[in-house]
Amino acid sequence: MESATDDPYPSLALLALTQDVSTPYLVVNGVVFIFLVILSALVSGSEVAFFSLNEDQIDECKNDNTPANRLIIQLMERPRHLLATILIMNNLVNIAIVTLTTFVTWEIIGEKTSEGTIVVALTAVVTFVILFFGEVLPKNFATQNNLRFSRATARMLFFFEGIVKPVAYVLIKFTQLIESRVKKKGHNITVDELNQALEMTTGDDTTDEEKGILKGIVNFSTLTVRQVMKSRMDITAVDIEVDFHELMDKINKSGFSRIPVYNETIDKIDGVLYIKDLLSHVDKEDDFKWQELMRPGFFVPENKKVDSLLKNFQDKRVHMAIVVDEYGGTSGLITMEDIIEEIVGEINDEFDDDDIAFNKLDNNTYIFEGKTSLNDFCKIMEIDQYYFDQVKGESESLGGLLLELHSKLPRAGEKIKFEKFLFTIVAVDVRRIKRVRVLINRKVSV
Repeated sequence: MESATDDPYPSLALLALTQDVSTPYLVVNGVVFIFLVILSALVSGSEVAFFSLNEDQIDECKNDNTPANRLIIQLMERPRHLLATILIMNNLVNIAIVTLTTFVTWEIIGEKTSEGTIVVALTAVVTFVILFFGEVLPKNFATQNNLRFSRATARMLFFFEGIVKPVAYVLIKFTQLIESRVKKKGHNITVDELNQALEMTTGDDTTDEEKGILKGIVNFSTLTVRQVMKSRMDITAVDIEVDFHELMDKINKSGFSRIPVYNETIDKIDGVLYIKDLLSHVDKEDDFKWQELMRPGFFVPENKKVDSLLKNFQDKRVHMAIVVDEYGGTSGLITMEDIIEEIVGEINDEFDDDDIAFNKLDNNTYIFEGKTSLNDFCKIMEIDQYYFDQVKGESESLGGLLLELHSKLPRAGEKIKFEKFLFTIVAVDVRRIKRVRVLINRKVSV
């Protein structure tokens, strides 16, 4: 007698195995299998789609009050519940697929151990189908069409969320318990601790410039626009009503490549004039309508973080922003160069005055401009950037700090003491402190 392995027509043997299974049975199970694979694809893709929505897309959903968009907002308001629902449903569907195919396979081949290779082959096929059609393909599509995919699956996920809510609740509570345990054993490293770690880990072969860059990177995310910006008193801007001759004269004297344009007052900035846009018009007459070359201004609040602003600069391809206060008035101006200088240090070009910030008389005595930012002052003095936070009030300049400490505009020659610093007013006008002598007693600890 020939063995099964010697059968020259293995397909006939397989056909014989299925002779007891009805065609409707196979059709129904095939339809269920396809339905489960599609469901697996929708659930898997929705995970990528929902959690890759950016702020602009979420705002679009909030503003467009359609049923699908409302469901998206409701689901995104409970991200833990949404993720738990997706994971539970994905696992249940995949388990259902494996169970169905295994059961149908055994129904077809019975308990013939000699047909074990068929089970292995079908298992491999099912695994491929789940991975390719239920994971890879839908996730790739959802990545490129996240909002569209989210709208298509929002109703389904909202329905499933209600069904698996008890299981999701237990899963979330268990996860939170684990997270709380991990947090208790973890360590929260402050910026000060990172700076101290840098001091200890940088050796003698590390230059001061390299140490400065590393500290700049550590402190970068803590800085706000207000700490880095140039104040409104230092802004070079032009009135929108000036003629072309006056404009060119001011541009030649300023040396800047971008100049804000205001209407009546600097609190009403209409736009920014790029000097490169004027190059082809330098021979125009005084009545030339240079205002038509203005570009829209980019406005940011004072409390915006500089790392976030740097990303905005990159996305919008601009290099300058107008800083506005809580009332919408112009508070200052910040450029890409100002932000980069917080990491790499001062960048001087042919128009910069190297001595404008400070002048070092000896190891303990300095002359500073009153407009010097406290952030720059702390870096030059090599002290913590938050050293004056308790006394500076709303001020971000050295002159503003002294006004806070003295409570009124001091006269030239007056001395103001704060901890290890002795400030002597060198020059002052009717509105502000112009120049200050700083004496530091290094024997007093910070």
